Amino acid sequence: VQLQASGGGLVQPGGSLRLSCAASEGSLRDYAIGWFRMAPGKEREFVASIRWNARNKYHAHSVRGRFTISKDIGLNTAHLQMNNLKPEDTAVYYCAAGGAPEGPYDYWGQGTLVTVSS
Repeated sequence: VQLQASGGGLVQPGGSLRLSCAASEGSLRDYAIGWFRMAPGKEREFVASIRWNARNKYHAHSVRGRFTISKDIGLNTAHLQMNNLKPEDTAVYYCAAGGAPEGPYDYWGQGTLVTVSS
Protein backbone atom coordinates (compact mmCIF):
# COMPACT_ATOMS: atom_id res chain seq x y z
CA VAL A 1 0.00 0.00 0.00
CA GLN A 2 1.36 3.41 -0.96
CA LEU A 3 -0.08 6.35 0.92
CA GLN A 4 -0.38 9.95 -0.17
CA ALA A 5 -1.08 12.67 2.39
CA SER A 6 -2.33 16.05 1.22
CA GLY A 7 -4.15 19.16 2.37
CA GLY A 8 -1.47 20.93 4.36
CA GLY A 9 -0.76 24.63 4.07
CA LEU A 10 -0.47 27.93 5.87
CA VAL A 11 -3.37 28.92 8.11
CA GLN A 12 -3.92 31.57 10.75
CA PRO A 13 -4.49 30.64 14.39
CA GLY A 14 -8.08 29.63 14.88
CA GLY A 15 -8.39 28.46 11.30
CA SER A 16 -9.16 25.02 9.89
CA LEU A 17 -7.60 22.54 7.52
CA ARG A 18 -8.65 19.13 6.31
CA LEU A 19 -5.92 16.62 5.62
CA SER A 20 -6.51 13.67 3.35
CA CYS A 21 -4.81 10.30 3.10
CA ALA A 22 -5.31 8.29 -0.04
CA ALA A 23 -3.87 5.04 -1.33
CA SER A 24 -2.10 5.50 -4.65
CA GLU A 25 -1.61 1.76 -4.77
CA GLY A 26 -3.63 -0.85 -2.92
CA SER A 27 -6.62 -0.31 -0.67
CA LEU A 28 -7.12 1.22 2.76
CA ARG A 29 -10.24 -0.84 3.36
CA ASP A 30 -8.78 -3.38 5.76
CA TYR A 31 -6.33 -1.08 7.53
CA ALA A 32 -6.42 1.05 10.60
CA ILE A 33 -5.26 4.57 9.80
CA GLY A 34 -3.17 6.75 12.03
CA TRP A 35 -2.12 10.37 11.82
CA PHE A 36 1.17 11.45 13.33
CA ARG A 37 3.08 14.71 13.30
CA MET A 38 6.63 15.87 13.69
CA ALA A 39 7.37 19.44 14.66
CA PRO A 40 10.80 21.02 14.11
CA GLY A 41 13.24 19.77 16.72
CA LYS A 42 10.74 17.37 18.24
CA GLU A 43 10.03 13.67 18.02
CA ARG A 44 7.16 12.27 16.05
CA GLU A 45 3.96 12.13 18.06
CA PHE A 46 0.62 10.39 17.73
CA VAL A 47 -2.31 12.58 16.71
CA ALA A 48 -5.25 10.30 15.98
CA SER A 49 -6.17 6.84 14.76
CA ILE A 50 -9.20 4.96 13.54
CA ARG A 51 -10.05 1.29 13.32
CA TRP A 52 -10.35 -0.31 9.88
CA ASN A 53 -14.15 -0.28 9.99
CA ALA A 54 -14.23 3.32 11.33
CA ARG A 55 -16.11 2.25 14.45
CA ASN A 56 -13.48 3.32 16.95
CA LYS A 57 -11.55 6.57 16.95
CA TYR A 58 -8.75 7.77 19.16
CA HIS A 59 -7.36 11.27 19.52
CA ALA A 60 -4.38 12.58 21.42
CA HIS A 61 -5.24 14.72 24.41
CA SER A 62 -3.59 17.75 22.81
CA VAL A 63 -6.00 17.73 19.87
CA ARG A 64 -9.14 16.28 21.41
CA GLY A 65 -12.16 18.44 20.69
CA ARG A 66 -10.37 20.22 17.84
CA PHE A 67 -9.31 17.44 15.46
CA THR A 68 -11.46 14.63 14.11
CA ILE A 69 -10.26 11.58 12.24
CA SER A 70 -12.53 9.86 9.75
CA LYS A 71 -12.36 7.13 7.18
CA ASP A 72 -14.39 6.73 4.02
CA ILE A 73 -14.11 3.06 3.19
CA GLY A 74 -15.97 3.40 -0.10
CA LEU A 75 -13.71 6.19 -1.35
CA ASN A 76 -10.56 4.55 -0.02
CA THR A 77 -9.54 7.67 1.85
CA ALA A 78 -9.07 8.92 5.38
CA HIS A 79 -9.19 12.46 6.68
CA LEU A 80 -8.10 14.57 9.59
CA GLN A 81 -10.33 17.59 10.12
CA MET A 82 -8.41 20.17 12.10
CA ASN A 83 -10.27 23.09 13.65
CA ASN A 84 -9.20 25.90 15.96
CA LEU A 85 -5.59 25.41 14.92
CA LYS A 86 -2.85 26.72 17.18
CA PRO A 87 0.76 27.65 16.42
CA GLU A 88 1.86 24.56 18.34
CA ASP A 89 0.07 22.42 15.76
CA THR A 90 2.70 23.43 13.21
CA ALA A 91 4.35 20.23 11.98
CA VAL A 92 4.67 17.80 9.14
CA TYR A 93 1.69 15.47 9.32
CA TYR A 94 1.95 11.84 8.24
CA CYS A 95 -0.69 9.23 7.66
CA ALA A 96 0.02 5.57 8.23
CA ALA A 97 -1.76 2.26 7.75
CA GLY A 98 -1.58 -0.82 9.91
CA GLY A 99 -3.51 -3.68 11.42
CA ALA A 100 -4.76 -1.90 14.53
CA PRO A 101 -5.22 1.71 15.66
CA GLU A 102 -2.70 1.20 18.46
CA GLY A 103 -0.11 0.12 15.92
CA PRO A 104 2.31 -0.95 14.73
CA TYR A 105 1.97 0.80 11.39
CA ASP A 106 3.36 -0.88 8.32
CA TYR A 107 2.91 1.79 5.68
CA TRP A 108 3.63 5.52 5.81
CA GLY A 109 2.86 8.45 3.55
CA GLN A 110 5.34 11.16 2.68
CA GLY A 111 3.91 13.88 4.95
CA THR A 112 2.22 17.21 4.41
CA LEU A 113 3.30 20.44 6.08
CA VAL A 114 0.89 22.39 8.26
CA THR A 115 1.98 25.86 9.34
CA VAL A 116 -0.14 27.83 11.78
CA SER A 117 0.98 31.42 11.91
CA SER A 118 -0.39 34.93 11.76
